Amino acid sequence: MIFQKEKLTQLFNAFNKLNVLIIGDVMIDAYMFGTVNRISPEAPVPIVEINKKENRLGGAANVALNIKAMGANPILCSVIGVDVEGKLLLELMKQQKLSQKGILKSRDRITTVKTRIIGNNHQLIRVDEEIKTDISATETQYLINRIVQLLQNEKIDVIIFEDYDKGLITASLIAEIVAIAKQKKIPTVVDPKKKNFLHYKSVSLFKPNLKELKEGLMLDFNHHNLKELHKTIKAFCLKQKIDTALLTLSEQGVYVYNNKYNALIPAHIRTIADVSGAGDTVVCVAALCTALNLEPLFTATLANLAGGLVCEKIGVVPIDKKQLLKEALTLAT
Repeated sequence: MIFQKEKLTQLFNAFNKLNVLIIGDVMIDAYMFGTVNRISPEAPVPIVEINKKENRLGGAANVALNIKAMGANPILCSVIGVDVEGKLLLELMKQQKLSQKGILKSRDRITTVKTRIIGNNHQLIRVDEEIKTDISATETQYLINRIVQLLQNEKIDVIIFEDYDKGLITASLIAEIVAIAKQKKIPTVVDPKKKNFLHYKSVSLFKPNLKELKEGLMLDFNHHNLKELHKTIKAFCLKQKIDTALLTLSEQGVYVYNNKYNALIPAHIRTIADVSGAGDTVVCVAALCTALNLEPLFTATLANLAGGLVCEKIGVVPIDKKQLLKEALTLAT
């Protein structure tokens, strides 16, 4: 097994010393929990009798929570609206003791909110309130200036681009920040979506899921055929000058590729309650490992384990560091 007991605890302690800059779309994940006992007489839809409501940090803010849960220090850079939801998001960040120094406000946008209605422990519907157009050129420059200022004033060990296609991350922002990161020798980790997929070049680690890979490349291929999968990933990494690719394959696990080796790492058998936020956890753990310059095979294995753990819980929740270490130790030699 790739894990070694004597090194795992030392590694998990090393996470506590890292500073992580997260650039991405933030949002509120709102939940309405209830029970369903009857169908509406107005339409053939279930009536959910709500008994609990929750607001949680979502999107790139959930990645920040995962980073914090792993013991590292997250610095979140994003844009929110000047609205009630924006105030709520800042209050949620304050409650979680997350820095707000990288958060900018825009009068031209609303704060993204995703509301999930859950009846009898099953998600019945999701309602999204958002603006998905790109932030303006002026706002992009303000954000770049703020990021550059943070890179100058803070010791940043890794940068995460957490892209949800909500308009915060633009091609010009990617190019400028990646170039600065390379100058400063700061690794860059990307959790992509379709719109900017091909704009990410010369990054350290690129983590799409299968749907994002096929949509981003506008290419269909047989991912069950490892030779075909390897050929596709290799060609993409060479073209984009990407060091390592980490492809999440849901219940099949993860596939990791770099110029030294490639491997399919199977998922661990679990009782899956909800896959929401699993990708956030995977990219969080992968970024921390990348900051410590760990081998991609180790990085992929630990990230795969972490992503599976959060799927056992309902809703978007951060990783439990102690539980992850415990599971890793049981698999170690």
